[in-house]
Amino acid sequence: MSGVDAAAAIAAIDIVARPHATLDLHIALDSPVTGEGVVGSVLRVCAHEYATVNVTCTQTLDDSWIALDDTGLFLDEGARVNVQHTVLGAGASATGLAGDLLGDTAKITIDTDYLGAREQVRDFNYELRHRGRKTECEIDANGVLTGTSKKVYRGTIDLVHGCKGATGTERETVLLANKGVDNKTVPVILCDEDDVAGNHGATIGHVRDEQLFYLACRGLDQNAAEDLFIRAKLEDAALSATDERTRAAVVRLGNNLIDNFEEELA
Repeated sequence: MSGVDAAAAIAAIDIVARPHATLDLHIALDSPVTGEGVVGSVLRVCAHEYATVNVTCTQTLDDSWIALDDTGLFLDEGARVNVQHTVLGAGASATGLAGDLLGDTAKITIDTDYLGAREQVRDFNYELRHRGRKTECEIDANGVLTGTSKKVYRGTIDLVHGCKGATGTERETVLLANKGVDNKTVPVILCDEDDVAGNHGATIGHVRDEQLFYLACRGLDQNAAEDLFIRAKLEDAALSATDERTRAAVVRLGNNLIDNFEEELA
């Protein structure tokens, strides 16, 4: 989806994966033209028995835009859904996902990479409900916050009565590259079944003063040091892009944020 100035550009997508089918979906939210507005996607996935659905969503909007990403997942027996969220731009972004693991041995995997810079706001809300037996979910989030950006991560794993043998795990790693950032991490595990396993953990760390001093001795002030972290996140997104169009969108955003980004990436 591309931004339309002074408008809301929203794509509604419904996917039904038949039994044993495999489907790959790539979503890109970008703003190749100057303007402001809302860009987003509403995705619903119904994965039947032993189907596999792989979803990749990359968001590269400029700061004048708002990003909305809403996903609902429904899995039958043995189904697999893998979701990759890459959130790099937009002045404010909201990413929401709810999943129901209805059938036995169903599995959801979510990997989220995000960047918060300047005065950007990031909001993530994931909620996964285990209803079938021996179901699995994994949520991994990795992010960098710079400037005075703000981020809230809410991750809820609900182990519903009857989901015997289910396993749920959520982890987040956050690098706080500036003391002015505001980070909130809220992992929640709800449990109404005894034969289950729920795990959560968070690693949150500041760039230490001695590290900044080391960089300062080599001519890099606070802003230049933060640019290094921003560049690293953007370069990783460009190199791992699923297609050339997505890579070009990451490069476009990088060129707007970092001097000589494309030249050094090449």
